Amino acid sequence: MESGAAAAGPVPGRFPFPYTPYRIQEQFMEALYGALEAGRVGIFESPTGTGKSLSLICGALSWLRDWEEKRRQEEERLLALGAGGQDALSPQQARPGSADTAGQPDWVTAFVQRKEERDMVDRLKEEQIRRKKREDRLEKIRQNVQLKYAAKRKRCEEDEAKRLLQLSKEALSQGAGEDALDQLDHNEEELILAEYESDDEKKVESGLEEDDDDDLEEEHVTKIYYCSRTHSQLSQFVREVQKSPFGKDTRLVSLGSRQNLCVNEEVRCLGTLQLINDRCMEMQKNKHEKKSNEENEGKKRRVSRAVCPFYSFEQMQFLRDEVLVEVKDIEQLVSLGRETKACPYYGSRFAIPAAQLVVLPYQMLLHEPTRNAAGIKLKDQVVIIDEAHNLIDTITCIHSAEVSGSQLCCAHSQLSQYMERYRKRLKAKNLMYIKQILYLLEKFVAMLGGNVNQNPGCQAVSQTGTVLKSINEFLFQSQIDNINLFKVQRYCEKSLISRKLFGFVERYGGPASAVKTNKENQKLAGLQDFLLTLQQGSDKEGTSQSPPMEAEHDQLRTASPLMQIEGFLSALTNANQDGRVILNRQGTVGQSSLKFLLLNPAVHFAKVVEECRAVVIAGGTMQPVADFREQLLCCAGVDPARIVEFSCGHVIPPENILPIILCSGPSNQQLEFTYQTRDLPQMMDETGRILCNLCNVIPGGVVCFFPSYEYEKQVYGHWEKTGLLSRLAARKKIFQEPKKANQVEQVLVEYAKCIKRCSQTGGQMTGALLLSVVGGKMSEGINFSDDLGRCVIMVGMPYPNIKSPELQEKMTWLDKTMPRAGGQAPSRVLIENLCMKAVNQSIGRAIRHQKDFASILLLDHRYARPAIFNKLPQWIRERTQVKPAFGLAFAELRKVRTPCILCHCSPLSSSGPF
Repeated sequence: MESGAAAAGPVPGRFPFPYTPYRIQEQFMEALYGALEAGRVGIFESPTGTGKSLSLICGALSWLRDWEEKRRQEEERLLALGAGGQDALSPQQARPGSADTAGQPDWVTAFVQRKEERDMVDRLKEEQIRRKKREDRLEKIRQNVQLKYAAKRKRCEEDEAKRLLQLSKEALSQGAGEDALDQLDHNEEELILAEYESDDEKKVESGLEEDDDDDLEEEHVTKIYYCSRTHSQLSQFVREVQKSPFGKDTRLVSLGSRQNLCVNEEVRCLGTLQLINDRCMEMQKNKHEKKSNEENEGKKRRVSRAVCPFYSFEQMQFLRDEVLVEVKDIEQLVSLGRETKACPYYGSRFAIPAAQLVVLPYQMLLHEPTRNAAGIKLKDQVVIIDEAHNLIDTITCIHSAEVSGSQLCCAHSQLSQYMERYRKRLKAKNLMYIKQILYLLEKFVAMLGGNVNQNPGCQAVSQTGTVLKSINEFLFQSQIDNINLFKVQRYCEKSLISRKLFGFVERYGGPASAVKTNKENQKLAGLQDFLLTLQQGSDKEGTSQSPPMEAEHDQLRTASPLMQIEGFLSALTNANQDGRVILNRQGTVGQSSLKFLLLNPAVHFAKVVEECRAVVIAGGTMQPVADFREQLLCCAGVDPARIVEFSCGHVIPPENILPIILCSGPSNQQLEFTYQTRDLPQMMDETGRILCNLCNVIPGGVVCFFPSYEYEKQVYGHWEKTGLLSRLAARKKIFQEPKKANQVEQVLVEYAKCIKRCSQTGGQMTGALLLSVVGGKMSEGINFSDDLGRCVIMVGMPYPNIKSPELQEKMTWLDKTMPRAGGQAPSRVLIENLCMKAVNQSIGRAIRHQKDFASILLLDHRYARPAIFNKLPQWIRERTQVKPAFGLAFAELRKVRTPCILCHCSPLSSSGPF
């Protein structure tokens, strides 16, 4: 750990832990405690298999427990002073005749001081009362199970009353005459945009959320926000909290997307996240409008709009309290929502202010609009970002966007038909914004060399290629610099126009929809025909037969181009220097695309580090950390003195891992897999000979990583021709990583079964060989523990494609904005770091627990170069051997094949497995 965490840490051994922690876990928790206490930004590395999650939980929650106790004591002291009528003035302030630095008389300063203290005491009293009420309420729920049954009975009674009321309304409405003048179908009323009030008019938005938020305003206690990449990782973390000593008395809330938390089947069945979001928000609006509609019911009959039965304030309050009483993961939260008929999405958000630990996905924390919508307040809070090795890429992806020519043309056609259909019903401001959006779409297509009124699949692009432009350059050249994109973005967000448009297309866009024959509906035939031509154009690679009608309807259902385009419009509001627009012109306008590339992810991370008390970026493999420190933290304005780094070793004994850098193969061919040399037959032959030798002596599973799918396929084909593949297959059954994600699990199951079968039966076949790809499905998140990965081989160095326009622009931007490091250009450092991050993620797959053991082979002499070698994880680097000749490396690896390892007992020799 770097010097700088000077704050006093906890007394050693005071961390509650479910078992006796390893020494490295104690060091991790002490360093974490110190970083949180001192308000640092920490980069923490703890290899997988060392109990990182428990160390984070017990270290962070120990700090929070101590912080709360110190704050409680301070509050009691101040309240005692307030009750006694004393003033906590320092001797200097109380001395007669003194004056402050501003020249104020001492009595004025003393008066101001006393008033501030009285105000503080009043605030503390109010907070104490609120906290006591909350604690009493939660304790009552813990102790009194009857409350749950009473609440459930009340829900059943309310449901029955609603059902009877609905039946009565339907009976009354039967036979009622319809007003033929400008009357639309019941379902079609929902498609009309409501009157829009812009931000310029300074009117209070009348959304349900904002009204409710005022009622729900509650003190945000000091808390820890823990975020990770995937839903499964978050669930695993919550289970670790449940098993920890803090599992019983920690107020934890799990946040997720509507896609994971929604319990309304009508909404869930929409499938895509954007559709679910829009439909949910629309149902909230409908519920808010219901009261005013009922008031006007006598004057004018209004069409009933769908509302969500789970969005009940009373039931969500009940769910909020249930969440705070006992630690629950996402699955348990959803089950509770179904049982209580309360929305888990909003119920969990209502629990944020009182929660001590909030568990949430990356996107919800790192994307400011999402963060604000969820009610997350980072001021003076602690943020822990786990599995953060791809944090820079994650921020870049969240704030980048891409739209195709087909999507732009399709959205223009849909929106034109929508405007034509409902022109008489739309207010002037709605029409104004719709026309602005249509204009933007027209100009975007023109930038791709097309005409928005023609089928994009039939328009050939005259000048193909990729062009990069600054944001301002793109806005000027596309002639949209006179449009306020911030206002258009806000309009799209508030009006839910993409949801309305989707409903319109769902109703009229598909052939399965029954459209009444009248003058206006006949105009919609153009939309229907256009969408079908788009669909046929996008299916050119498929069969020539027409798909079933249901399939056509499903495709239209999932296609909502305006939703995607909204993301692109939002991206264009970034500062000019922080991003680029990429015009990718291909064969046709439909195949071409516009992409926004974020160059400076620090601008979106700056607010997090500015507002938070402390930020911890943690992972199993964080090396090389220079990217985090320079590209992310320093660019975000973090003082270098505030940054602290911690990296611990592994829990395995040194003899349980054998990392080797191999410089040449069995025939003395130097191993250097550059783009120029790796395709040579002798290089592919040498790789095959190395694997044949290793498979002869290493039992169980061998995992071999290639730089790309294309190179793995090329080498595999070469081995087939030369006979090397059959030699390999005689000792290990060969598996290849599939490109399709849904096939990965099946391959892994068969791979594991083969290894287990071979270890039990013996014979010539000793296990399996898995050919994988760096950056593929198996290089992250898959554990090759024990016999599944006794050896991990890295073929060459997986440098990224430097011919990529996106990467070239990033390199240029870094060279212009970042200082040279160690005599190297920032762009060169970036390339090396991207390569080594991928390597470190892949080779860390093998060692997963204290008693595990494996060998790691890096097949390229360039790994021995100091600049590259120093970017390996410390626990691997300090045990790595550089072998100039294959014979020396093979002699070390032969030690693996001992009877004790094959029968999985303890090593016989004092030197251990290797």
